[in-house]
Amino acid sequence: MNFARKNIKDAAIGVGIADDPTALSTFLKPGCAAAIWRRQAPPEVQSWLDGVDVETLPRARVILPAHAVGETVQHLFDMANLPAGAERDWLQADIAGLADMFSDLMIASFLRLRLDVVTTNACRRFHIDAITARLVCNYRGTGTQYGISTDGTEPERVFTVQTGSPILLRGTLWPAETPSGLLHRSPPIERTGETRLVLVLDPVTDQEDEI
Repeated sequence: MNFARKNIKDAAIGVGIADDPTALSTFLKPGCAAAIWRRQAPPEVQSWLDGVDVETLPRARVILPAHAVGETVQHLFDMANLPAGAERDWLQADIAGLADMFSDLMIASFLRLRLDVVTTNACRRFHIDAITARLVCNYRGTGTQYGISTDGTEPERVFTVQTGSPILLRGTLWPAETPSGLLHRSPPIERTGETRLVLVLDPVTDQEDEI
């Protein structure tokens, strides 16, 4: 694990860089505002994802038990008519694996799962989400961008998460710590022709409050 306490080539203050998912536990340590699992999808999977017709990319917003993510994602893929094959199987297993890892880390039995297909400048302003924590994994297109700001303005130095690399982000509801100043955004892609496929997972501690 590389815990970056000052700006370096591929991270910023308070961002942990992990080459193994087990090292993402550093996200729970004081002073760690975010953690990134540095990885890429297999080349054949990335090539397939980049070539899938936009109309068949899955879209969803659902709250569900963490253990049900794999089965639910399969149904979502079927509903979207996402082509079957080894690449689709990898994507389903990867989403389920990230859900298991994140729910265990956050001690959350339920998750809010979102699959977004983005072609515009969604959430293009740098911000901190009003949540405890969030996992974002961009499977297609430019990854999440982030940087440090001491006064809430746009960061002077912006970092872009590699496509296929999950990033864990703390929100404003993270308990017992002052805000780190780490802001993030979706990259501005409007009128570029780019399409992003983004997975977002939030822990749900009280399911009734979310309904």
